[in-house]
Amino acid sequence: MLNISHNQLNKTIDLSKFKSGKNVIDKTYYKYINKFLLTAAVILVIVLFLPWTQNITGSGMVTTLKPNQRPQHIMSQIPGRIEEWYVMEGDSVKKGDTILRISEIKSEYFDDKLVERTNEQIQAKASSVTAYGGKVEALKRQIIALQNEQKLKLQQTENKLLQAHLKVKSDSIDLEAAKTNLTIAQRQYDRIETLQNEGLKALKDVEEKRLKLQETQAKLISQENKYVASKNDVINAKIELSRVKATYSDKISKAQSDMYTAQSGGFDAKAQVTKLENTYSNYKKRNSLLFVTAPQDGFINKTVTDGIGVTFKEGEELVSIMPANYELAVETYVRPIDLPLLHKGEKVRVQFDGWPAIVFSGWPNVSYGTYGAKVVAIQNFTNEDGNYRVLLAPDEQDHEWPKAIGVGSGARTIALLEDVPIWFELWRQINSFPPNYYKPEGTLDKVTKKNK
Repeated sequence: MLNISHNQLNKTIDLSKFKSGKNVIDKTYYKYINKFLLTAAVILVIVLFLPWTQNITGSGMVTTLKPNQRPQHIMSQIPGRIEEWYVMEGDSVKKGDTILRISEIKSEYFDDKLVERTNEQIQAKASSVTAYGGKVEALKRQIIALQNEQKLKLQQTENKLLQAHLKVKSDSIDLEAAKTNLTIAQRQYDRIETLQNEGLKALKDVEEKRLKLQETQAKLISQENKYVASKNDVINAKIELSRVKATYSDKISKAQSDMYTAQSGGFDAKAQVTKLENTYSNYKKRNSLLFVTAPQDGFINKTVTDGIGVTFKEGEELVSIMPANYELAVETYVRPIDLPLLHKGEKVRVQFDGWPAIVFSGWPNVSYGTYGAKVVAIQNFTNEDGNYRVLLAPDEQDHEWPKAIGVGSGARTIALLEDVPIWFELWRQINSFPPNYYKPEGTLDKVTKKNK
């Protein structure tokens, strides 16, 4: 009441005598409110001391654990033109199955018998290598024959030189004998001439001695000629010896030069054979690339390049394929501030898109519809959004992941950290403090051992 009048009715009239007054004044409804508030306060205090699991939430998508199990695009290693398709989208293929056939678009590979003709060139060059080898062997035999002939010719010439030296020696002895005979003849002539002058010898004896002296002089001159001729024979033998050495050295050098030329030709032919064999292997491999095959078992997701007669470049995507056998994983992204709190082997809860779930992030034990996972890899650099990529694998100790989950579907992750009271978590959230920094026991043991 506004109490405008000073005549207060409740002081002049006893309201408790009326039935409605009794119901209002004597009612104790406020006692239930007090009990409710007191009970709520007690429950709130108890809840504040309940354990709360700190966590790091993130969003990501379902992928595969190994890189070779992820969807991939099949590309051609060579440029070409699509001639025929052997599969349709959604078809199942085995490793090595032909997906499409292509043809060459470069003019140097248009010849259908390119591989056979290259093989014929290899055989021809291989025969050339054999011929060069035969020529080298023939020249080696020729060199050996020339060397043997040179030895014999040198021995023959050296023998002639030795004979010439002996003849010079013999002629020199004959020359000395002729000189002695001349001296004796001269002495005898002088003696006969003296006796003839004294009248003791006849003129006939003097003339005989003069004739003998002249014959002796002639023999001396003849012997000198023979001696000089013998010396010339020695010189000629030496010249012959030098000529034989020079002649056979020239012949052997020419044969060796021809042999080295043949060896060089053989090596060049071998190099050409090797080059042709390399070309042959490349052509053969290129022919096998005209059929694009499946690299592993899987399913055809999408044909990126469609149609017949369409040309494409090398490395251009042709078909998208999903491997048939794969192990599921989840890639999630966390903020840089949360990265130090994650470690390999840590437990994570995963909620998949399309699967009903009731999630209590702080009480993972009472959550419904989430699945266990563990951290297997942590990226060391950020992506374009500034977050770090974390790869999660199924936890073998938890429930098996749903088999109907497909690669590429969305997922929400909750990385579980320390257990703290709820009041502490509220205080941390109000003050915007990060979760408690800690390392799992296994990690601490490893660090301790490493420091030791």
